[in-house]
Amino acid sequence: MPTIIQTENLTYAYPAEEDQKPLLALAGVDVSIEKGTFVVVLGHNGSGKSTLAKTFNGVLLPAGGKVYVEGMDTADEKLLLAIRRTVGMVFQNPDNQIVANVVEEDVAFAPENLGVPSEEIRRRVDEALAAVVRHAPHLLSGGQKQRIAIAGVLAMEPACIVLDEATAMLDPVGRREVLTTIHRLNREKGITVVLITHDNEIAAQADRVFHLKDGRIVSGQT
Repeated sequence: MPTIIQTENLTYAYPAEEDQKPLLALAGVDVSIEKGTFVVVLGHNGSGKSTLAKTFNGVLLPAGGKVYVEGMDTADEKLLLAIRRTVGMVFQNPDNQIVANVVEEDVAFAPENLGVPSEEIRRRVDEALAAVVRHAPHLLSGGQKQRIAIAGVLAMEPACIVLDEATAMLDPVGRREVLTTIHRLNREKGITVVLITHDNEIAAQADRVFHLKDGRIVSGQT
């Protein structure tokens, strides 16, 4: 299978506070993610897994090494828009991604910013919301909100979705809703899914698991 995301000796360090050393979050990470797979990055808090997720679409840029998305170097500023169209991000708190008062408007927000024509936006919104109840966001459950955040990413039609602890704040029903949605997208649409979690039960559902500890891959290496 072709590779969609590849890291090579990836390092990342957060800037140091005064009189402190920089905090090394990633130390020589090599990861290869194949198209159409369901991948979990597993690790405890502070392991570097959320930092790794944010390098996959250029939210964070490497301090050393490389990240490639379909062969595109995330360090190349001219390629960032194409990279972010390819890899969509869903974060832990769906409220941070819901910006409008009407669900349809929220899902349309990202493609509008990408300059997608109105008729195409309508098609994408309808398709992305096909399985989501249409209510004002403040009336939705946590699981429904997270599904709408996913729909907003889907409207950009990415080849890959990275979910950074996207089920961590949900109750069991909401977690099940979101995981069902993710699996369906992976199976039916062939979307590559990268799920960042500390939950071993979720990891058991993946095609492949990379276990991160202290900024290094300790199992699942290519």
